[in-house]
Amino acid sequence: MAAALRTRSLLQSNQRFTSLSRASLRFASTGSKPLTLKERLAELIPSQIDQVKQIRADHGKKSFGPVLVDQLYGGMRGLPALIWDGSVLDAEEGIRFRGKSIPECQALLPKAPGGSEPLPEGLFWLLLTGEVPTQEQVRALSRDWAARAAIPEFVEEILDRCPPTLHPMSQFSLAVTALNHDSAFARAYQEGISKKEYWQPTFDDAMDLIAKLPNIAGRIYRNAFGDGKVPAIDLEKDYSHNLAALLGFGDNEAFVELLRLYITIHSDHEGGNVSAHTGKLVGSALSDPFLSFGASLNGLAGPLHGLANQEVLIWLRKMQSKIGENASDDAVKEYVWSTLKAGQVVPGYGHAVLRKTDPRYTAQREFALKHLPNDPLFKLVGQVYDIVPGILLEAGKAKNPWPNVDAHSGVLLTHYGLTEMQFYTVLFGVSRAFGVAAQLIWDRALGAPLERPKSYSSDAIQRMFKDKH
Repeated sequence: MAAALRTRSLLQSNQRFTSLSRASLRFASTGSKPLTLKERLAELIPSQIDQVKQIRADHGKKSFGPVLVDQLYGGMRGLPALIWDGSVLDAEEGIRFRGKSIPECQALLPKAPGGSEPLPEGLFWLLLTGEVPTQEQVRALSRDWAARAAIPEFVEEILDRCPPTLHPMSQFSLAVTALNHDSAFARAYQEGISKKEYWQPTFDDAMDLIAKLPNIAGRIYRNAFGDGKVPAIDLEKDYSHNLAALLGFGDNEAFVELLRLYITIHSDHEGGNVSAHTGKLVGSALSDPFLSFGASLNGLAGPLHGLANQEVLIWLRKMQSKIGENASDDAVKEYVWSTLKAGQVVPGYGHAVLRKTDPRYTAQREFALKHLPNDPLFKLVGQVYDIVPGILLEAGKAKNPWPNVDAHSGVLLTHYGLTEMQFYTVLFGVSRAFGVAAQLIWDRALGAPLERPKSYSSDAIQRMFKDKH
């Protein structure tokens, strides 16, 4: 109960910040020219510094509650240990980006002309400022990223020399890390920049990082699965359209819309997941955003994090090959039980924090109902959704028997012809850069210190609690 109250309090605080920020935006935009994202951020930083000082003055010596030994051995689950401003995850209602739910983001964030899904550019603005940008501000951000999109020739050569057998995520991490060669922050730090100004070159690096990811992802995909020829970025198109075109799907407007939704809902999931925490941790050493996000990608590549959607798709295809298309509910139930009895998990179900259906799953399901209602694999996903939670509850296999985001994303990508499952985590990585980059900027603006938690050995814990009951 206390944890739930704390979460609600954080959400309310986030919402208050958003409301104040929006009012400030209206005031700031009364001139002839709207503020750029960097200009708006510069206005917001002083008040956020004051807020953090006030929180620490009022509550700095207060406790969140006891730390249990089980939490140390259990992956630090539920251990309050991080500040993450962009999003808060509630066990009952799911993720909120700066206080806004996914449906609210879908309704409020600017769209492309003729489109119905939010533009990721608007989501990044929201993550950084707590404000919903105007269409003009989002358009300017699209142009800015397109202008920054070119990658250095030596990075192109690194990718072109990678054997096609090297996993796409390994290639992705290599390329992102190599971008450190031109880091504005690394250069400014060597030149002795003031700590108060750290955020500015960090912002520039973060913008370059996000802008260059489509070119990197497109080159990896074309080299590994295509003819190696990468088209040019269109300076007049939005981020998702350019990414789709680089992958060879730019003429399919439904796929472009899918990428807009996909990037938005995969962008951030508070700070405790492996990729987000890794980026924040490495960034706390004042590693630049390229090095920090390269580390994030290595965490995302793990089978317990970013590879989960592949496992879902493999499991669904195995089921389909065994029981056929349009199988009965009884046949699906029998296959699910056979999975559990074999000592395996049902992939895509359960979550470390969530205790309800992941709203990211729901957003993808609604997209599928609109664009591909008769797809056989989507129909199977729907059957599994109706059947699996009851079986997991009966078997006592999960605290949360409901689907997470991975239960659906692979099916959507497959429908549109992007069938190379090894590449799926690269798209996840492109998306996750938004949340990690936004927090890195704020960490430098707020002067976040080097992370250094205390660790204990098992012997030390035994000695600590010896003769205590």
